Amino acid sequence: MNAAVRAVVRMGIYVGAKVYFIYEGYQGMVDGGANIAEADWESVSSILQVGGTIIGSARCQAFRTREGRLKAACNLLQRGITNLCVIGGDGSLTGANLFRKEWSGLLEELARNGQIDKEAVQKYAYLNVVGMVGSIDNDFCGTDMTIGTDSALHRIIEVIDAIMTTAQSHQRTFVLEVMGRHCGYLALVSALACGADWVFLPESPPEDGWEEQMCVKLSENRARKKRLNIIIVAEGAIDTQNKPITSEKIKELVVTQLGYDTRVTILGHVQRGGTPSAFDRILASRMGVEAVIALLEATPDTPACVVSLNGNHAVRLPLMECVQMTQDVQKAMDERRFQDAVRLRGRSFAGNLNTYKRLAIKLPDDQIPKTNCNVAVINVGAPAAGMNAAVRSAVRVGIADGHRMLAIYDGFDGFAKGQIKEIGWTDVGGWTGQGGSILGTKRVLPGKYLEEIARQMHAHSINALLIIGGFEAYLGLLELSAAREKHEEFCVPMVMVPATVSNNVPGSDFSIGADTALNTITDTCDRIKQSASGTKRRVFIIETMGGYCGYLANMGGLAAGADAAYIFEEPFDIRDLQSNVEHLTEKMKTTIQRGLVLRNESCSENYTTDFIYQLYSEEGKGVFDCRKNVLGHMQQGGAPSPFDRNFGTKISARAMEWITVKLKEARGRGKKFTTDDSVCVLGISKRNVIFQPVAELKKQTDFEHRIPKEQWWLKLRPLMKILAKYKASYDVSDSGQLEHVQPWSV
Repeated sequence: MNAAVRAVVRMGIYVGAKVYFIYEGYQGMVDGGANIAEADWESVSSILQVGGTIIGSARCQAFRTREGRLKAACNLLQRGITNLCVIGGDGSLTGANLFRKEWSGLLEELARNGQIDKEAVQKYAYLNVVGMVGSIDNDFCGTDMTIGTDSALHRIIEVIDAIMTTAQSHQRTFVLEVMGRHCGYLALVSALACGADWVFLPESPPEDGWEEQMCVKLSENRARKKRLNIIIVAEGAIDTQNKPITSEKIKELVVTQLGYDTRVTILGHVQRGGTPSAFDRILASRMGVEAVIALLEATPDTPACVVSLNGNHAVRLPLMECVQMTQDVQKAMDERRFQDAVRLRGRSFAGNLNTYKRLAIKLPDDQIPKTNCNVAVINVGAPAAGMNAAVRSAVRVGIADGHRMLAIYDGFDGFAKGQIKEIGWTDVGGWTGQGGSILGTKRVLPGKYLEEIARQMHAHSINALLIIGGFEAYLGLLELSAAREKHEEFCVPMVMVPATVSNNVPGSDFSIGADTALNTITDTCDRIKQSASGTKRRVFIIETMGGYCGYLANMGGLAAGADAAYIFEEPFDIRDLQSNVEHLTEKMKTTIQRGLVLRNESCSENYTTDFIYQLYSEEGKGVFDCRKNVLGHMQQGGAPSPFDRNFGTKISARAMEWITVKLKEARGRGKKFTTDDSVCVLGISKRNVIFQPVAELKKQTDFEHRIPKEQWWLKLRPLMKILAKYKASYDVSDSGQLEHVQPWSV
């Protein structure tokens, strides 16, 4: 929430508005006085990394009454406030909408009571309201992610990773209760991200007789040498009769039926706390800026809106449509129409649920129709957190679809040498939380080894290939595709899933591993800023990875509140460096006596990290001193973030489904795949998951610098500059139109 508060204040000041804090939620608006205070640029400094909200929040009974709202209107009018930005859940937003509807009536009443004059009624005739959804449950329809959800998932996954190590040692079963009274999003995504044995959600209760099914599943897993069981329960979990399913009830069941040593852990308010994740900070900063623009563009006729995220696109939706649909989900659950509830939750919820079911429960072998196809999985390029989650997902979906799955070890190098083994369902158990690449990965391209690789494809009769990797994987795919005329072994469906910390693969807005790297950068910057605040008047220059792609430097700068980020995509010269130094010199005169500058490793041949460090040190003499820090390979390591586990799992399952469809088309016809659409990159583009033939992506690629020619995140550059107090023009052409909520049909 603090990142959103910061963005609203700074964007508001930037466009020349007066911005006020209202402390303690609606209670502060009703009480007025010191609870409504003007905010300035510095009042939101150093809050990005703080959890909770610095302006406080409170449930307010008074605002539910007309008298309370009358007082609130009076307090706002005293300060001439007619634009309200509300950050909260559906209750807060519904309240704001009611307030807006009543506004003119409230003004008339205040005029009748002599509290305001007739001119004021005319001058302040309209109240504009824009909402941002802050809720860890992700329970608001119309938005893919609410502010706070990703951070809550970070807390849950940290706990699960820790519990898994102890459960492994003691052969225990753990029942974990996570928040979500009416929404199972946190439970579902954390189950997906840690490969839980069973999950209980309010929207999708287990079928009657689930008790026995669950016990069978747990004992089967133990029989397969799995030393631990994890069961995740949403606090609002129910059965088909709407009776609660509690974590204690599940524990009793496991103990009495199976005699397993079972422990319950209730995560509680841990999930609301802690430092916000990089994703949440960027999301909230984007939403905050978008909210200010929406308020500036609002007219008396525009309905109250919510700024939200669709794919990676900021959109505006009518507030009441979203609230209505959110209430419809609850109604569907109350009336036991559970399929409708899942459908109304939206596209990503239904997708997560289907993927979880496919990956968690293996049918007996005799129930899976065999396709007699061999599908191979390979990791290529540098390691990226989340690669293993992608391999696990591909292997399990492949086996469920009836294929024989093969793992290729050590990239194309290992492929040429024949390091290929069959990989089974249980072989990939527990892989989601592992960093790096268990299969091993190398930067070697296939070009030199085409003969050997073709021979191995023939020897193992490989019918399809899934490549998980970065830019080398993309180049490798192009080379294999080009060699089809010479080697018919390559005339099979081939698909690539992007996985690289650099996020530089053409055809996808995101890559597996980039979110984990971004969190590493953000955490490190937080610590460095803390050190700089202590010493005062210190500027840190931090070098990030990414090759020529400035994604990590730019987004890291946005998430950590940097003063500047130097990237290759936006050329800079000595004058820019000079103006940054002057900017920092001015900043040292304020109460914020520290600076943070990010530099992408390849942003300039001559303006190296050392050069910039020396320039800043010389120019800042007597005003500030400088330190430099090269983050290096710590950005490639570490346990994958919830986003990368989830993204890797879902996108890889999708790739496998595509392979299955392709192989089905060819069955029994001995079909050779020679067309461009049988060699694809699977990626997220704007709001959709799409397969794009590599042949078409060639045109969109800058091969010399190994980046796509157009990159979506560049339009967020001005955002970082505005929030760091630079003049910049922010392109608002994308936003502005009010869209409607799309209920997703199954």
